[in-house]
Amino acid sequence: MPRNRAIVLLSAGHACVDVYQGAVAALVPFFVAERAYTYAAASGVVLAASLLSSVAQPLFGALTDRRAMPWLLPVGTLLGGLGIALSGLTGSYALTLAFVAVSGVGVAAYHPESARVARRVAGGGHGAMGWFSLGGNLGFAAAPVLVTAVVATGGLRLSPLLAAPALAGVVLCLPVLRALERTAPTGPGAAAPVGTDDGVSMAKLSLAAVCRSITFVGLSTFVSFHAVQQTAGGTAAGTTALLVLYLGGAAGTVLGGRLAGRWPRVKVVRVAYPATAAAVAGVVFVPGPAIHLFVALTSVGLYVPFSLQVTLAQDYLPRRVGTASGITLGLTVGIGGLAGPLIGRLADVTSLRTALTPLILMPVLSWLLFRTLPEPAAPSPPETPETPKTPETGETPAAAPAAVSGGPA
Repeated sequence: MPRNRAIVLLSAGHACVDVYQGAVAALVPFFVAERAYTYAAASGVVLAASLLSSVAQPLFGALTDRRAMPWLLPVGTLLGGLGIALSGLTGSYALTLAFVAVSGVGVAAYHPESARVARRVAGGGHGAMGWFSLGGNLGFAAAPVLVTAVVATGGLRLSPLLAAPALAGVVLCLPVLRALERTAPTGPGAAAPVGTDDGVSMAKLSLAAVCRSITFVGLSTFVSFHAVQQTAGGTAAGTTALLVLYLGGAAGTVLGGRLAGRWPRVKVVRVAYPATAAAVAGVVFVPGPAIHLFVALTSVGLYVPFSLQVTLAQDYLPRRVGTASGITLGLTVGIGGLAGPLIGRLADVTSLRTALTPLILMPVLSWLLFRTLPEPAAPSPPETPETPKTPETGETPAAAPAAVSGGPA
């Protein structure tokens, strides 16, 4: 299978899974309207899915480091869709929590292994990994539209229709998994990891990713309210600001992959974070319609590092690629999300602008951490005992492009 086709299929499958990351929050207004949930009860539903998913991802990553588990892609996709589909059919709060928790576990099971598979398919190409990450961005952004289109027409009883993306995601990933199975290396030590883990750099990278997550979660939660205040444009201004935030993230993900094809990843991220801090300051302090421009710049700046941080983490922990993926895709996002209630509380006792001001410092902290990070060496493919030697020199010949990866990006 050509590499580009495989990446497109994986990216589309990633979108189908990440629909369920955004679907829980999109369902909350319907839970409140139909079941009279309090705000505390509604926030508990979101927490059950997001926190469980973010904490479980490194655990699944550790499992996949011990043994490849490509079957987690279809199984995780199905669990993510099944939990959301069933959450609208029960009036029991406990069962609702259980179903969204099942969805969260499915999402957690999917991501570390899918990142490992995408890395193999990409052949080390950062642009290809950017396209894979883009799929997740688009799926998350599409969730409110999908949920509203289904549930607003017939109520929560139509929630089983939300399983459709999961079924599509399974169909999309299976051809890639079959192709990988046909080209998998065999023999003792064929898949042995190569390289030395750099735990110190990984810890610094994780802290930088947490700071990035705090900024994004804070803005995604409150930017619509802030835009209304800054522009006096009503709910339309708030909705536009949120849409721009999501679409800018998609553009930033692709841009980050392309820039990393020309310059070292660490250098690209070092430039992105200071620019992001300036853009966040514009969001907080510049009045009028110009806020939408600064929201777009902020979103692009926050997502340029996103896929690059995933591949950097994988290169800092080459012997634990699954764990690295689980931390950067799940745990750091979940920890950053815990700052949301604190920002809301500060806004209640002061003002929304005051509460958003500390977000300007978060990209600066990420930049300071990246100033101390080295650019890791390019990953080396594992050697296999069956590799032939040239009769003239006894040296290993240059490797031919893999059937799935299509050669280096």
